[in-house]
Amino acid sequence: MHLGLDVDIHKMEAEKLRKGKNKAEEDLDSLKTYYKKLHLSIRTAGLGKTSEQWRQEIKEEKTKADQWEKKFQDAQARETKSKFE
Repeated sequence: MHLGLDVDIHKMEAEKLRKGKNKAEEDLDSLKTYYKKLHLSIRTAGLGKTSEQWRQEIKEEKTKADQWEKKFQDAQARETKSKFE
């Protein structure tokens, strides 16, 4: 009789462990899906850049801004010069 109870207890514990394992696997799959979506969002938003990539992008934008500023100043100088001629 004790042997029968031990077997039943071990079966119940094994079933409980299987259910826990299945739940853990479902949670892991859910986390993997969430991570993939999050990673895609980060890449889409451009937030996944390294500091060096950000520095390079800022440098390029400053260069563009400086070029536009120079063009504006040249155009202003030509306009001013043509008014006085």
